[in-house]
Amino acid sequence: MSQLTHINAAGEAHMVDVSAKAETVREARAEAFVTMRSETLAMIIDGRHHKGDVFATARIAGIQAAKRTWDLIPLCHPLMLSKVEVNLQAEPEHNR
Repeated sequence: MSQLTHINAAGEAHMVDVSAKAETVREARAEAFVTMRSETLAMIIDGRHHKGDVFATARIAGIQAAKRTWDLIPLCHPLMLSKVEVNLQAEPEHNR
């Protein structure tokens, strides 16, 4: 088993020194499924949901989550993001 870089020999957590590392291009992907009643999904797809544009809200939430990754994951360094893309796809056959 490989050793965790964020845990020292005494078992104490610490933030790794990355000051000597060169900047690199990275890509991360995440996937989620939100299952709901078919009637609710139909309203969202048709833009008839009483709460407004659910897809726009989901896109904003995804972008905000990406921007705060360093804050939400313990011991993660701040990340300089150059682009965040959120793709949404309804799957009515699965009620999601």
